[in-house]
Amino acid sequence: MTETKQRTAIVTGGSKGIGAAIAQRLARDGIAVVVNYSRGRSEAEQVVSAIESAGGRAVAVQADLGAANGVITLFDAAEQAFGGVDILVNNAGMMTLGAIAEVTDAEFEAQLALNIGGVFRGMREGARRLRDGGRIISFSSSVVGLYQPGYGVYAGTKAAVEAMTHILAKETAKRGITVNVVAPGPVETQLFLDGKSEAQLKAIAGMNPFGRLGQPEDIAHVVAFLAGAESGWINGQIIRANGGVI
Repeated sequence: MTETKQRTAIVTGGSKGIGAAIAQRLARDGIAVVVNYSRGRSEAEQVVSAIESAGGRAVAVQADLGAANGVITLFDAAEQAFGGVDILVNNAGMMTLGAIAEVTDAEFEAQLALNIGGVFRGMREGARRLRDGGRIISFSSSVVGLYQPGYGVYAGTKAAVEAMTHILAKETAKRGITVNVVAPGPVETQLFLDGKSEAQLKAIAGMNPFGRLGQPEDIAHVVAFLAGAESGWINGQIIRANGGVI
């Protein structure tokens, strides 16, 4: 990985929650960041403003990662703004819960389009266009191994991300590009908190031995390590950043 020039990262779904924390952490590490958003323009601009106020470089770019050309738009914008791409963080995703017998075709197709299709196209574009020594970091979830009722479709999409990661890691290694997955447990974002009672949140926090929910910064620290030079021997791995949930 070249250390003599500024590296560039694309963070999909970077306007809020975990994505925003990742974008700001990578910027603090001296990386120029493309902050992707689908609908949250003002939130993405706030993330960019925070990065620039701290002396970093960032741009906000709208793209629908469920569409065929969404990730191409991001790579084109990154190359135009910063000259190339070194790091791709496939963070954008969606979760619609429901028993498999009750999931509609529309709910099923929407999750496949973004959670699998968006990540696949990101991986494909990254394999083609990342500079040598780059990093591809995708997101799964610790629910993949918990097999909880209601999570069938969502967990299935994330299991597909893990499988693609294992294979792509072998295909890009000759160029020094590592491919890994971060699989968080419950993280305290507004999206996660909405609709849950205090009793529910307490029960969820009790699922790990620390007895607390994860914070977006907990996940951003893991991504920052995987994005850095010191992680070059970490490849094809699933890191379950969940405080010890089994």
